[in-house]
Formats: sequence, structure tokens, C-alpha cells
Amino acid sequence: MKNYNSKGRDGWPNFRIISDLHLQHLNLLRVDMNYYSDPSDISGTISYLLRVVMREASNPNHVNYRYWQLVQKMAKIVQFIGPPRGSSSPIGRLPTEILAEIFLYCIPEDANWTPAPDLAPMQLTAVCRRWREIAVNMPNLWRRLRLEMGHGDWQQRAFCYDSYLKRSRGRQLSLTLECNDNKWTELRSLLQPYVHQISSLHVGLSSGTSSFPLVAADFGGLEELVIYTDGSIPGPAVTHSIMHSITHFPPNMRNLRLLDMFSNFQVLSSLNSPSWAGLTNLEIMVAGLFSLPCLLRLCPNLSSLTMIGSFMPADETLGNLVHTKLQSLRISGDLRTSTVLFGLLGLFDYLTLPNLRIVEVRNVARWAHGEFKALIARSQCPLESLIFGGGVTTTPQELAEYVTLFPSLKLVIDPKRSALFK
Repeated sequence: MKNYNSKGRDGWPNFRIISDLHLQHLNLLRVDMNYYSDPSDISGTISYLLRVVMREASNPNHVNYRYWQLVQKMAKIVQFIGPPRGSSSPIGRLPTEILAEIFLYCIPEDANWTPAPDLAPMQLTAVCRRWREIAVNMPNLWRRLRLEMGHGDWQQRAFCYDSYLKRSRGRQLSLTLECNDNKWTELRSLLQPYVHQISSLHVGLSSGTSSFPLVAADFGGLEELVIYTDGSIPGPAVTHSIMHSITHFPPNMRNLRLLDMFSNFQVLSSLNSPSWAGLTNLEIMVAGLFSLPCLLRLCPNLSSLTMIGSFMPADETLGNLVHTKLQSLRISGDLRTSTVLFGLLGLFDYLTLPNLRIVEVRNVARWAHGEFKALIARSQCPLESLIFGGGVTTTPQELAEYVTLFPSLKLVIDPKRSALFK
């Protein structure tokens, strides 16, 4: 009997398979498509995989990893050979549940994409009626989308985007907005029905963008926001507009990355927004006077902080800050402005970080060894990893001191790590 007690990634039942699927058995399932010039070879492989999957899926025991290995092999074959050739083909005989899982593996999980007829999921809907019915009724196939606002017929693209998003049926969405002009009114109109579904939002601004009228608080389900440009630094008006839009966040907001735009101490200190307290991960570019304690006070639950730019520590007037949540701290100078931080002198004053575990620095010139030693001494933190990238000057004696303080420390000196953090 098949066990339908648990659900797969799209709500489909998970089949159970036996726990003693041997490794040598899996080796027989490895498929290198370069070896298959004869269609009969592919057909035979599919038939074999289908028999194995169905036999193991019918067993009440469960080893999820082994089952997904089989399904992934099937997905690779589906992507390689394309549509099934008639109902008698091995792929045409796949059960709906297994075919649905294969469809999920045809979708990249690490990026949003622009719909295209030769790529999944759109490609899956054009194969045959059965595949189309399965694909359009799988909301998880339609959760990731890249919207381009620039050239061409916007009305036609907007219609296609809306049809795509409707198939998500209320599931969380991950969207990338490529804003090549100022069609913000049309964009807001398109997104309005889905604002509470959007959990991840990446907004790319071109050099011609003159405003940023999106308001983060309007996206009720937002958890992650990334704002970046095509490499150009936004003007003061756009930067001001962006900072105004992120003054307040929805309650579930956790991750914020502000790339290619500089913030300063005055801007950050003026935010004073309680909603920033929910952030756990922050990547920010800073310039001029800057106070790390000020930023950490704004984000008391921050566990990971990445700072890029050229700045000087500002005078701290509120005394020492104990921040118990920060575990990862990464700091880099900004190579694009041909500037580096000058030793970070004063940056660690007035700070205690008892849970600091990972520190990585790049392009900071002379490392503030004494101040950092004082920080870890008063913090009594469990430092696990200390990484010095390119553009950092240390001495062998300083490095030896860290190893003495933390015998199990992972100490990395890698001059090749000189680019901005990704």
C-alpha cells in the first residue's frame, strides 16, 4: 500500500521507500546524458527507473533521501529528452504524483527567472494536455518570478505576469523587479493583488531611475528585501526616497540588503523605527561618520551584519552597548570608490558581543588588532572563525595571539578575497 500520511513540497503525497536501498543499486541509476545517442537507450533507462521508483514507492518504509535521488534522475531525463512521444512512452506512463515531483526538480530554487516558453514551468504546460493540467494545478511551480519593466509592450508583459502569479494561488512569492524606467504606477497596480503573498522582494534600479515610491510596509508578508542597482550609485533624491520607504517594515521582516547606495550616521540615527528591531540579517553600505553601536541599537535582534564602505567611527555618547544576538560580522572597504577603512580605529569601542562567532574583514588596511583583542576579551565570545581577506595588514605575532586565545579557531588568510561581499 502507498502511504499518503505525509506531504511533498507541493502538497502531493510522499511515497515511502525501503530503508535498505543499497548504494550499489543507486550506482546503476547514474545517468550521464552524453552517453545516450540512441533513443532506445533513453527509453530503456526511463523504463528501468520507473520500475524501481514504483517498486520502492509502494513500500511502507521510508528513506526520503533515496527516493529523491531516483526522482532527480527522472527529472534530468525529462529535461534532456523533452516531451513524451505518445501515451505508450515510459514518461507518459508516470503516475501523477511522481510526475509532479519531477516538475518541481525542473525548477531552479536559487533564483527568480523571467517566463520563457522554452523553460519550466511554461515549457511543461505546452507538452500535452495532461502535463498542462498537472503543472497549472501546482502552485509551487509559480512562486518565483522576475519582472522586467523596461522595453517592449508593458501591457502584454503585465498580462503574462498576472496570469503567472494567479497560478500561485495564495502561496508565498519571491519576486525580482527590474526597473529600467519609472513605470511605478503600472507596477504597483500589477502587484496590488499579491502584496501580502510576497515574502521575498529584490528590486533592481537602473541609472535612469529617478524615484523609489514602493513602501516596504505595504507588503504585509515581506520577510526579505534586497535593493540594488546596475552598478551606478543612486543620486541623493533616490537614496532619500529609498530610506523613506524602509522607515517601517511589516512584522515578519527579517533580511535587508541595501546594495550600491550609501547610508550615513545621520540617516541611520534618524530612523528610530521599532520595526527594524525584527531584523536578523543586514547588509548595508555606509560612508562618512558612522556608529556601530547606533546601528546595533536600532537592530537588537541582528545575528548577521555586513558593512561595506569608507567611514570613520563617530563619537559614542550613550555608553557601552551589550548586543547578545550578533554572531557574524563582515566588514569591507569599497573598492569602487578607491577607498579603504583606515584600521577601523574606534569602531569596536563601547561594544560587547558575547555571541560573536564569525568575523571577516577585507580592504581595511591596518587591522585594529589591539582594539579587537579588547573586544573579544570583554565579550568572552566563542569566536570560531576569523578571516582576513585582501587589503588587510596583520603580523605573524598578531595571528599567533588569536590561535593562543582560541585553540580551535579557524584562521583564514586569503588575499584573493578582496571583492565586495556577495
